[in-house]
Formats: sequence, C-alpha cells, structure tokens
Amino acid sequence: MKSAVVVFPGSNRERDMVAALEKVGGHRPAVVWHGDHDLPKVDLIVIPGGFSYGDYLRSGAIAAREPIMDAIRREAERGVAVLGVCNGFQILCEAGLLPGVLMRNAGLKFICKEVKLRVETTDSAFTARYDKGAVIRSPVAHGDGNYRADDETLARLKGEDRIAFRYVGNPNGSIDDIAGILSEKRNVLGMMPHPENLIEPLNGGLDGRPLFESLLAA
Repeated sequence: MKSAVVVFPGSNRERDMVAALEKVGGHRPAVVWHGDHDLPKVDLIVIPGGFSYGDYLRSGAIAAREPIMDAIRREAERGVAVLGVCNGFQILCEAGLLPGVLMRNAGLKFICKEVKLRVETTDSAFTARYDKGAVIRSPVAHGDGNYRADDETLARLKGEDRIAFRYVGNPNGSIDDIAGILSEKRNVLGMMPHPENLIEPLNGGLDGRPLFESLLAA
C-alpha cells in the first residue's frame, strides 16, 4: 500500500501516523507539504492530527483552503481512500469532503484520555477487519471534537450506514455519540480518536491496528 501523509503548519501527529503506516504496511509513506499542488500516486491519503494554523478562525478552516486540498478532492473523487484523524477530520469537514462541523467540546475543556468506541459498520475499506458492534479502545486529544450536523444530514448518515464509530460514554457532546463518519462513496473517513496510537503492545494495545490492516487488505 502506497500512502501519503499531508502536513500543515501546526500538525503534530504526522510522525505517529507515518510510524503506524510503516509498521503495519511495510512501506514508509510520502510526506507532502500543504503548499504543494500535486500528490504522488498513492492508495491512501492521510491528514493527521494537530492544530493547523493554531486553530485560528475555526479548527481546520485555514488548512481547508490550502492548495493541496484541491489535489485531495480530485483523488477522493477518483476513489482514493482519504483518512482524516482529529484535526484531519476537522479539515475534511471544513473542506466539504465530509458533512457537518466539529465544535467546542460540550464541557469547554480540552480532553486527553483513552475512550471506548463501538464499531458501527464494517462495510468500508477502513473498518472491514473489525467486528460490527465491537467495543474498542482509542486515545483522544482535542478541544473541538463535538460533532454537529442538521437533522437531515444526521438522518442520511444513519440511513446510509455512514457512521463508522460511536463513543461509548460520550466525552465531548457529539450528536448521536458520533466519533467518525464516512463519505457518500465510503472512501473518506473522518474520526476524532487516534487509531495510530494503539497499534502495538508497546502502545498499550492493538485496538487501532485493524483499521490500518483493513486498508492494507483493500
């Protein structure tokens, strides 16, 4: 699997993502700078976590308007898999690649802890190696993780089986406990938790590893 990790000013989880992709996939991903206009030919594009542009205006709002996003849109339209984690999820929403928005946590505090997630669908290249309904562990670290969408959007997400993960014990107030969602074509996944930080025993568990194994198998 060939992959690329896109880095913005303020990204801070790109090294974790590079390490996870190399560990599971056996190939070191390309690292692409936000100002580039083109992407290498890859099977997976990842926008990692962090605080792009210091979260000014809104989390992900400035990064979503960078030149590289046009290339990501083109590749997503072609069916290339795109994964946005934490700030990456925020950027994908701001760029219109996923519906809804990420707002301030309900408690107005930054959350940094391990949470539990329920796998809601296995019908995607990201979740095929999980069991539907399985409860897994994953770290979170965010201040703007409260997913919001209007009633029509929420009904579509539910009706089209596009909610990938839900929180078990909602930490941030997200509507319908949503932790991760899929695009209409199911090739774009945005999620607030960090699967890349739980892929080997040294991390404290393997619960994030099946996501990367699913992509590798796909």
